[in-house]
Amino acid sequence: MQLAAIVVTLVLTAAGVALFARAIAQIYRFVKLGQPIPAGSRTDDPKQRTATLIKEFLGHTRMNRWAVVGVAHWFVAIGFLTLPPTIINAYGQLFQADWTLPVIGGFLPYEMYIDFIGVMTTVGIAALMVIRQLNLPSRAGRKSRFTGSKAGQAYFVEWVIFTIGLAILMLRGLEGALHHVDSYEPAYFLSYPLVAAFSGLEVSTLQTLVYFWAMVKLGTTMIWMITVGMNTNMGVAWHRFLAFPNIWFKRDAKGGTALGELKPMVSGGKEIDFETALDDDNEEEVRFGVSQVEDFSWKGILDFSTCTECGRCQSQCPAWNTGKPLSPKLLIMSLRDHAHAKAPYLLAGGGKTMEGEEKATADQLKDVPQAALDEAERPLIGTAEENGVIDPDVLWSCTTCGACVEQCPVDIEHVDHIVDMRRYQVMIESAFPSEAGTMLKNLEKKGNPWGLAKKQRLEWTKELDFEVPVVGKTIEDLTEVEYLYWVGCAGALEDRAKKTTKAFAELLNIAGVKFAIMGGDEKCTGDSARRLGNEFLFQQLGEENVGTLNAAFGEDDEDESTKKPASAKKIVATCPHCFNTLANEYPQLGGHYEVIHHTQLLQHLIDEGKLVPVTPVDGLITYHDPCYLGRHNKVYTPPREIIGKVPGLRNEEMHRHKERGFCCGAGGARMWMEERIGKRINNERVDEALSVNPDIVSTACPFCLVMLTDSVNGKKNDGKAKEDLQVVDVAQLLLDSVRTPDEPPAGEAEAEDAPEPDPEPEPAK
Repeated sequence: MQLAAIVVTLVLTAAGVALFARAIAQIYRFVKLGQPIPAGSRTDDPKQRTATLIKEFLGHTRMNRWAVVGVAHWFVAIGFLTLPPTIINAYGQLFQADWTLPVIGGFLPYEMYIDFIGVMTTVGIAALMVIRQLNLPSRAGRKSRFTGSKAGQAYFVEWVIFTIGLAILMLRGLEGALHHVDSYEPAYFLSYPLVAAFSGLEVSTLQTLVYFWAMVKLGTTMIWMITVGMNTNMGVAWHRFLAFPNIWFKRDAKGGTALGELKPMVSGGKEIDFETALDDDNEEEVRFGVSQVEDFSWKGILDFSTCTECGRCQSQCPAWNTGKPLSPKLLIMSLRDHAHAKAPYLLAGGGKTMEGEEKATADQLKDVPQAALDEAERPLIGTAEENGVIDPDVLWSCTTCGACVEQCPVDIEHVDHIVDMRRYQVMIESAFPSEAGTMLKNLEKKGNPWGLAKKQRLEWTKELDFEVPVVGKTIEDLTEVEYLYWVGCAGALEDRAKKTTKAFAELLNIAGVKFAIMGGDEKCTGDSARRLGNEFLFQQLGEENVGTLNAAFGEDDEDESTKKPASAKKIVATCPHCFNTLANEYPQLGGHYEVIHHTQLLQHLIDEGKLVPVTPVDGLITYHDPCYLGRHNKVYTPPREIIGKVPGLRNEEMHRHKERGFCCGAGGARMWMEERIGKRINNERVDEALSVNPDIVSTACPFCLVMLTDSVNGKKNDGKAKEDLQVVDVAQLLLDSVRTPDEPPAGEAEAEDAPEPDPEPEPAK
């Protein structure tokens, strides 16, 4: 038995170590094929990055959002990292059954730790195996987050871990018996039942069992190394190594997700300057977006290789949940498998220019396997008939809501990769849904998606009973006011969104806040154009807006002697998309402003007593989190606090809210595209809202307001929703309840003359 165990284990060890080392080298070389990233953008503040990595791993900050899974996975992960000393111990036991590690072998804290982690790792992986069975795709279909994952690989990895854990426990019991532990000892506080079970056996039998279980432990470990060494695209196994660099190199050193702003287009590791990139005299090849898998950055290639196939992204994706072909998990898996299949071709020097010409010579490619050459001919974006890696319907189903990025435990940046592929399709191929073309033309010609004249941006002000200052017309610049109110295209031009605009303006007027608007000088921020993929149009609109804003804030006066004092550059926006672009993306274009959302300002005004909600607004309300306010910018509390301050309202959360909030379907330029596949996303969200039987559905975004209203009106017509069900912005709710601070509520003046005022006066109607 001992001889067989030694021979089998050493042969497997030689093969396992060799194949595993080769695989590491292959993955390293392959990741380096990705395009460079602007210098320092992923390596800044290494201490903070290291601290973030430690925090995310030890805290399991994403995994623990799913409590049982998170705890079970934590023990499995800790076991993987801290149980390698048991491997060394097992090698020693092949040659001497009662061998222990030098120094730490027999050290009580170490022995107790191994006992505890060995048991908990085994229990943890058993729990994860049960959870996988409860979520079998064959039972749950699209409701299973494992649908589309490579089940065979997952089962293999789980059984390997379980077998190794079981072997560790068996060896612990045998060690105790060999060391004559005949009563309870702390070193074996969990494995003592096994020690007791084995203690009656002969020494020779115990030794034989040690050789056997040491072979099982080491043989299973090496079979795992051989298998993953031969399958470099086996994410369910490789993530335990690649997750660490992938988290360390994440976009935000402090730990934030890759949400909020999109990064500028990059070619050759440098941000693209459109003025020179489009110049015919430019000798450098500029790659606009991603047309081939090697056009992704090295971080993108690392992302694909790191995917664990856990399906958290898929379970939260609004497109997948409404029957559309997009699954963030399957998209990343497709890119990973394509990239690894194409790797031999790329490593041999293969690749194509933007014009489709082959870079490598026939001699360079002569030893490349035919399968890799065939993979190289596949278009990155194409239909099934075209043998494309990613179907166009997959690409255009994304709302960029960020649910996938928010949930991913290994920090994969799905939205960035999707937008990069869109950029090439839009800017080079001009291949995108036809309805979006109308929106782009309107932005180019009129500066708004509807193509309306700029003078119409001021029409809503005529419906108020006070004057709204307009920069360049009624006031010279923004030094005279505290806030610039960025109204946005929807807020100025869409009838339903204009109700929010007017309500917010009235609230500012009641609170005595000095504000002004840009009026016709305001143009679309470019959010939809950028997320559709038209980076050039975004930059054009953005630069015009930044120039206008900087001038309004008094920053363009070259004569220092006449330059006015710089005003605090405060902007408030009712649209989360405008809010996100102004705050997070305009700094890329030289626009640095203090930007807040209207719910944040309203909450502040309530806290200061400048707005006092007193009139009850009766009814049950449920609040819908806009993706670009919530997930992208972490603003969850202010809207809820405003709702909580309005008397009479009873708030009940939908099942999916805050970080897990469900999209309305308008983001990622989907506002301007029809949904022709599956269920409409806004209908899915409204169905969820109706499940709590509300009287009011509230939100804080004009896009969400339009989408939810459309769905509610449709359901009213079908008799599926209350006729009096309202969809309103929180600003409208607050206005219905607020009063001017110096104006007493009805009945209060009369109460002053009464000898004994009622301690609980009736609220004003």
